[in-house]
Order: sequence, then C-alpha cells, then structure tokens
Amino acid sequence: MPKRRDVLAFGLAVLSARMLSPRCARAQSNYPDRPIKLVIPFPPGGSFDAIGRPWADRMKTLLGTVVVENQGGGGGSLAAAAVARAQPDGYTILLGGSTALGLYTLTRNRPLYDPVKDLTPIAMLAFVPYAIAVHPSAPARNLKELIDYAKANPGKLSYGSAGTGSLNHMIGEMFKLLAGAPGIVHVPYRGAGPAIADAVGGQIPMVVPAVNGQLLEFHRAGKLRVLAVTGPNRLAAAPDIPTVNEAGVPGMVAQNIIGLVAPMGTPKDNIEKISQATRAALAEREFQNILIASGFEPYLDTSPDKFRRFIEEEIVRWTPVIKAIGLKLD
Repeated sequence: MPKRRDVLAFGLAVLSARMLSPRCARAQSNYPDRPIKLVIPFPPGGSFDAIGRPWADRMKTLLGTVVVENQGGGGGSLAAAAVARAQPDGYTILLGGSTALGLYTLTRNRPLYDPVKDLTPIAMLAFVPYAIAVHPSAPARNLKELIDYAKANPGKLSYGSAGTGSLNHMIGEMFKLLAGAPGIVHVPYRGAGPAIADAVGGQIPMVVPAVNGQLLEFHRAGKLRVLAVTGPNRLAAAPDIPTVNEAGVPGMVAQNIIGLVAPMGTPKDNIEKISQATRAALAEREFQNILIASGFEPYLDTSPDKFRRFIEEEIVRWTPVIKAIGLKLD
C-alpha cells in the first residue's frame, strides 16, 4: 500500500504540474495584467517628471496602466538601488539618466548597486543637452568671451550645479578642461532649481543646467543668457543657440540620456513589450512635440541593445573626467 500511495501521489503531482504550466504560460503571455510602477528618481516637478508622466499617460492605450512613483535622494541612486532589488517581473521599472546609469559606480567606493550588472535596459526616450548660461550682467555675450574672461581672471568666475557629482557638475568640469579654463570655481547647490534661481537673481554669474522649457523661457525673457548647448546639434526648440562645439570648444558633446531600465533577470518578452510600446509612443508627433517643448531631443530609433550601448559609452566618456578631478563621494 505505501508503494501504491507513492505512485498515486506522484501521478497527482505530474497532473497538477501539467494543469498549472499552461496557466503560467498564459499569465506570462498576458503581461501586463496589472499596473506597472514607474519609479522617477527625483521629487515631483522636475525634468524627469516632464518626460516620465507623459510617457506613462501614453502607455494607457499602448501597454496598460502605469503608476508613477517619485523617489528622490542620492542624485537618483536611492531609487535606482531600490529598483535593482525589486522583483524582476516587469512590474517595477526605473526612469534613469546618465548619473544613475553611467556615472554612479565611477564616483563611489561602495556603490549600492551596479547599473551594468543589476539593471537591464529597456528603451531610451530622449537626450537632454545642458547649457552654459550666464546672468545678463556677466561680461560675456558669447562663449568665446566667457572663456577669455575666465582665463584672464582665474577664480573670479563661478558656476552653479545641482550638486557635487551631478551631471551638471561633470559637464562644468569637462567644459573647464576642454576650454583650458581651470580657474572657474564650482559652487554646488542642493538641486538645479536653487542654482538656476541664484543665477537669475544675479547671486552667481554662471550656471550649467539641463535644458528645459523654463530655462528657454528665461533665455527668451532676457533673465539668463544661454551662450551654448552641449548636445551634438542645435535645439529644435531654440535653433538660434549654438552648440559648444560651434561656439569654440571642439570635441565637447555631453548630454543626459534618459530611458527605462528594469531589474536584471526581467523576462525578455516583458522587456520587449515595453520597448515596443515606447517606440510606438515616440512615433507619435504629439508626444514628440511635448518632449521638444520641454527641451528634450526625442530618440526615435530605440531598442534595449542600443540603449545598452549608450550607457556603455557614457561610462567611457566620463571616466577620464572623474579621474582628472579625483572625485569620490564616499
């Protein structure tokens, strides 16, 4: 009898497995069958909200419900670490940028996560160039005049950033290195907003902010003078502003890459579904216009592999800059 009971138990186990496996397959093929959480690694109201929330809204008809959750702190690293530890099922994803995905491990002795090993790319949404901007009272009408002044007056010109180790800071230091103006002083702020506010108010003569709709309005209103942008091409939203390359610093191209990543181990089918939905959203002219109006440069030809290569290139790009200034944040 014991043997018979064992055989019966084994038979029931096999039958149960056969009955359950198609359900599991259907559950996988029906992804997503519940809301996806998009983690934005900064407080509400910033540039990442300006791209993340319109993307989530587009997903309602293309993919399903996406719930946005803002988790600020650590320049985006705390949210990235939380997503890296999340269940790899496709229901928790991160809107990451160059700082969290490229610079993070370069600037930390004890990183909370490894963006290459712990996160997997889904799709890139846009580039965000940065700006070299000055208060109207600054003695420079163009980038060449700014560089000449900085070289002739070391220590007298300072620039504000979103904080030590931020991409603003790294771009400011790259500008100093390539322009041959090491005497420009870095002034870290607790976020880009306060730095821009002080630049508009004249408390600081120069700022290196991400390009967005508000910055362009300040430029058009004469409250700030944007001398150049750091992308490879002029802005679609402001074609009158030259690139840093055009304005006198050859070889300088630097911008924030913003895209979606998931915990490593997330099923490839789920990754591909999000990627395909993102490509469909980026193909919509209305969505493109929303991004362009906010200062973003939409990246239309996105894929997980292409986004991965961009992240790898960011690490290569910033390694020598970080080594040159000897930056370590812990």
